[in-house]
Amino acid sequence: MSDKKHSILLVDDHPLVREWLASLINQQPDLAVCGEAESAQEALEFIATRGPDLAIVDLSLKESSGLELIKTIKTTHPNVAVIVLSMHDERHYAERAIRAGARGYVMKRETTKKIISAIHQVLAGKLGVSEEVAALFAERFVDNKSRTWTPVEELSDRELEVFRLLGQGLDTRAVANRLQISIKTVQAYCARIKDKLSLANATELLREAIRWTESNAA
Repeated sequence: MSDKKHSILLVDDHPLVREWLASLINQQPDLAVCGEAESAQEALEFIATRGPDLAIVDLSLKESSGLELIKTIKTTHPNVAVIVLSMHDERHYAERAIRAGARGYVMKRETTKKIISAIHQVLAGKLGVSEEVAALFAERFVDNKSRTWTPVEELSDRELEVFRLLGQGLDTRAVANRLQISIKTVQAYCARIKDKLSLANATELLREAIRWTESNAA
C-alpha cells in the first residue's frame, strides 16, 4: 500500500471553520490539508500551482459564489475533485452543486464521521452525499419526465444566489459588491426572478426572498 496522502485544499471564508477542518482531516492517515483559501481567486491560484487532489468548498465566499468557483474548477482543472461543505440546506443546493461539477455535498451540521466518509467516497470516484440526497437523485432520475419543479427551483444558480442574498437583507448594491457584478446586472437578475416567481414589484420580491430564506435556514 502506498504511503502517499491525498492532498486537500480548504476553501472557506471563516478561519475557524478552516482550522477545525484542517485539524479533523490531518488526523486521518491518508489525508493531508495542503492549503487554505478564503476566496475563489485565492483558491484558483492555489490549484493552478499546487494541484490538490480535492477541494472542499463553501458556497458562500468573499466576493464570489461557491457554485461559480465549482464550475470554473470543473472547466479549468477537471482532475481536482470538489466537495461542498455548507450551511445551506442540501434539499435546495445539493443538486445544483452536483450539476456544477461537485462530487459531494455535506452540510456543516453533519457529524465529523460523515464528512470524512464523504471525502473518502469522492476520492474513490463515488458520489459523496447523504442517503436522503442519494434517494432524491434516484427518484428524480426515474421519474424525471413527470417531475414538477417549484418556482424557486426554476431559478438559475446566479438568480438563486441573488434571491438568497436579498433574503439576508442585502440591497442591490451590496449584492453587486458581494458577487463582484454590476448593479445593472443585479437588477436584471431581479427582473427575471420576479417574472419566474410571478411577483409584481420589488417589495413583493423582497418579502418573498426573506420568507424563503428564513424558512430554509439551516
